[in-house]
Amino acid sequence: MSSDKPQFEIGHQPPIQHQDVPGSQAALDPQPQTEHIADGEGDYKRYKAAGKLQGKKALITGGDSGIGRATAVLFAMEGADSFIAYLPEEEKDAQQTKALVEKYGQKCHLHPTDLKKRENCEAVVKAAVSAMGGINILFNNHAYQMMRENILELSEEQWLHTFDTNIHPFFYLSKYTLPHMSQGDTIINNASINAYIGRPDLLDYTSTKGAIVSFTRGLSNQFVGKGIRVNAVAPGPVWTPLIPATMSEEAQKQFTSPMGRPAQPSEIATCVVFLASTDSTMLSGQVLHCNGGVIVNG
Repeated sequence: MSSDKPQFEIGHQPPIQHQDVPGSQAALDPQPQTEHIADGEGDYKRYKAAGKLQGKKALITGGDSGIGRATAVLFAMEGADSFIAYLPEEEKDAQQTKALVEKYGQKCHLHPTDLKKRENCEAVVKAAVSAMGGINILFNNHAYQMMRENILELSEEQWLHTFDTNIHPFFYLSKYTLPHMSQGDTIINNASINAYIGRPDLLDYTSTKGAIVSFTRGLSNQFVGKGIRVNAVAPGPVWTPLIPATMSEEAQKQFTSPMGRPAQPSEIATCVVFLASTDSTMLSGQVLHCNGGVIVNG
């Protein structure tokens, strides 16, 4: 196991807890799995790497915690360096990600910033290229959500904030990164099951995730002929700091999947590794539905 704290089991949700936005992984109890994968028998085994990303350079947004952290760590286990962008108030979590990446002999460059601003997105790409000598993998992962019962309770300010956080930076980061990419490089976007089921209490978040799916498809069609693949993952419930920081007590009580539990961040990160590696060379413009068994046919 990767933590002294107990993990939730099949048929049980994580204990209800509350944090301030944006949330802290260090404060989560139980701690999410970052390096370990469920073995199908109720236990977690350390991820087995095979050098799939040896020598690669990855830019990961929201890399301080959750899916972003797990991806940086699994990338490191596979031989890739990472450059992670995150909010300045998430420095403690980012430092922990850096330590975990370095434990596997790879470099992890830290860049605190607010990606809602176009110029900050441009600066992140420039800094990543300078620090790593290039970018082979872009994982657009960061996101904001806040539950609102219906559209009448959803303020215009929150609507704009969510779009400014969740989709506009994906455009900027991809636009500024692509000139540095060549055949064999990849972009992976983090979408959500909510784009397919239309979750009513996350209307703005759900809308941005639908935009990400369409963005992924359109961008893939632009660059697939150049050998640069663009895909997405669409997770269902995942145990990350976003949950206690943004979800109500009632929503947390229902935080599960058909498999009887939410996912661990590491279980989504394995899908990102797959899309970043040559194991997925025939996939572009596609969405992997790592959602715990919900069939969405999309």
